[in-house]
Amino acid sequence: MSAESDVEVLRREGRIVVVGASLAGLRAAETLRDMGFTGSLTMIGDEPYEPYDRPPLSKQVLLGRAHAEDTALPRRRDIDAEWRLGVAAESLDRDAKQVRLANDDTVVYDRLLITTGTRARPWFYPEQEALDGVFVLRTRHDAARLYRKLAAGPSRVLVIGAGFTGSEVASACRERGLEVTVVERGPTPLVGALGGVVGEVAARLQRDRGVDLRCGTSVTALEGDETGRLRRAHLSDGSAVDVDVAVTALGAIRNTEWLAGSGVAAGPRGIACDAGCRAFDVNGIVTDDIYAAGDVARSPHPLFDYQFLALEHWGNAVEQAEIAAHNMICAAPDRSPHLWLPTFWSVQFGVNIKSVGVPTMGDQLVISQGALAEKAFVAVYGYRGRVIAAAFFDRAMWLGFYRERIERGAPFPPDYPLVDRRTEALQPIDPALPDPHLPTHQPTVTLTGHSPSERRVEFVPSRA
Repeated sequence: MSAESDVEVLRREGRIVVVGASLAGLRAAETLRDMGFTGSLTMIGDEPYEPYDRPPLSKQVLLGRAHAEDTALPRRRDIDAEWRLGVAAESLDRDAKQVRLANDDTVVYDRLLITTGTRARPWFYPEQEALDGVFVLRTRHDAARLYRKLAAGPSRVLVIGAGFTGSEVASACRERGLEVTVVERGPTPLVGALGGVVGEVAARLQRDRGVDLRCGTSVTALEGDETGRLRRAHLSDGSAVDVDVAVTALGAIRNTEWLAGSGVAAGPRGIACDAGCRAFDVNGIVTDDIYAAGDVARSPHPLFDYQFLALEHWGNAVEQAEIAAHNMICAAPDRSPHLWLPTFWSVQFGVNIKSVGVPTMGDQLVISQGALAEKAFVAVYGYRGRVIAAAFFDRAMWLGFYRERIERGAPFPPDYPLVDRRTEALQPIDPALPDPHLPTHQPTVTLTGHSPSERRVEFVPSRA
């Protein structure tokens, strides 16, 4: 039977299973039906809800402008799927081509798409995390609980971690008129994503809006009272802060544990895929029946030295899901690569922040429009003499322009006629990105190297 006829049989009679009832999972399912897939489609999700939108959870929901239960993603079409919700995938048997669920049911597939995304990293000490008043923010349930607590008017909120999520939570609290202390172990907010130069501007934004921002500091313990309610946080500098609510924004954990022992190249940094979203096995051999998309996937990109990128971006989840769906049900010569350019946005403390490209690769920085002191500017990142990324504080109109320059490998620093002559940083400077081996809170793009597997092998030469 020819490959083409195999594809036609798959399109008509195949069994496709999507593990992860997420944005990526839903968009992939819609794309499969749009492309004429008429076989069986099963959607598996560990939460009891159909796919919903996460960005509003740290913005509109915390401000009371939207209800957590009203964040369901709009449907582009009917997907005619069997939904298995509220039950997690427990393991994968590649030989039998089946997924085992937490309730011991098994689901058989011809093609498997993994879109399990990430979960919030919990507080380090379970007994402290269990205190009344300690929260994370990742799910619809998390957002609803935290909104109710904030609406009750706590005397002070502690936010642990000043990445994008932590900063957005702090911004929402200040907009609600709540007293907020933010503790960040790095030198500035957003340092892991944009570097310390831009992070200093983010720090001024927070302090100007009344945030008690403490950088270069860690929370060493959360203390409760005799009833189990949070009452105080102890810091690494020896000080203590009385708080009613603590939100731990310590980054994300990719949901790959259920793949342990399956032979898929999956680990703490995600699932290694080729540019067509096909997962590698632990030996570095690409599979042809297992795909991954969204936050849980990492794949090589030609614009970024073919390093494996793990992207926690809304747009990436959509684009990668559509590419994965296309490649799952087409012949090899018709497959497409996933070449989406990372783009991210955040609104905090009255400023619209966007980025394009991979700022964490930058070895130089220039302020090409506006000025850092004005808190409205374009920061352009260079890497080995070419433009690799740009960040925009209330200057999003320049995003398309710099996207094009990144895509064509334009030289860095930008041509002088393109630079705003009012800027204070015409000469390239160090962006002050942290050592990539040191932990920081929530970079939106993670460079994970070339190895498709987390396994490390030591080669010992033979003694001939």
